[in-house]
Amino acid sequence: GIVPKTVLVEGGESFENVALTLQKAGIQYPLIAKPDVGERGFLVKKMAAPAELQQHLERYPVKFILQEFLTFPVEMTVLFHRFPENGRFGITSVCVKEFLSVRGDGVSNVRQLMQQSARAVFQLERFEQEFPKVLAKIPVEGENLLLEPIGNHCRGTKFLNGNHLIDQALLEAFEPVCQRLPGVLYGRFDLKCESEQALRRGEFKVMELNGVFGEPAHVYDPSFGMWRAYRDFYRHWRLLFELHGAQRRRGIRPTPHAEAWRFIRGYFRYMRKLEGGS
Repeated sequence: GIVPKTVLVEGGESFENVALTLQKAGIQYPLIAKPDVGERGFLVKKMAAPAELQQHLERYPVKFILQEFLTFPVEMTVLFHRFPENGRFGITSVCVKEFLSVRGDGVSNVRQLMQQSARAVFQLERFEQEFPKVLAKIPVEGENLLLEPIGNHCRGTKFLNGNHLIDQALLEAFEPVCQRLPGVLYGRFDLKCESEQALRRGEFKVMELNGVFGEPAHVYDPSFGMWRAYRDFYRHWRLLFELHGAQRRRGIRPTPHAEAWRFIRGYFRYMRKLEGGS
């Protein structure tokens, strides 16, 4: 399957129950813990041991998703759409993520290497608080030391434009998967794979599927340029407008305002609980 082992734990339940749930699902450490409702990597953490997870869940007693940690070396996003009337399918954005890392010279420690990196230096304060032991390590010359396994902008990850990968092979790998998602006409897979070749063969694991809020992440490539980014955002907004029209023609109505407001209120209640624990 393309979905990693995943469980949802309720806030405030005993850690014994959590451990039993993980055991039944076959999820071992390290694992990834992330809020049931989150954004931009907020409170997404890699847990190395039970004690670390227990402390985290006690600090934030809300619903959390616990997921097996995928060791595939390549992380990407793939944004797709399909029209309900004629089945037209397309991929409009591929983003390849470059994780935060430093390259050793055999002399400098991680702190010094981060200070020399325009991207890594912004993460130094967080590392001082969360990973002080890592900062004292001296990588050997030529060693590429991975500092952050979570692929998010706020964790120092660089987003690279991967749209050159969009071809017939990629469409054929993803279209059957998307057809198995009834009612989902637009979405962005956040996934991991062994290589670009494996991705084309349909060999990948999906960490998340984002809906209409899934951005075309390739536009955040530092070399992409502001006006090209605005152009691509407009193209995707136009696509969403066309998909909305197609749904209206099928008799599917927009979410009522009262229901949308209940969802928004629930979201903010959840975020307040998370922030209260931080």
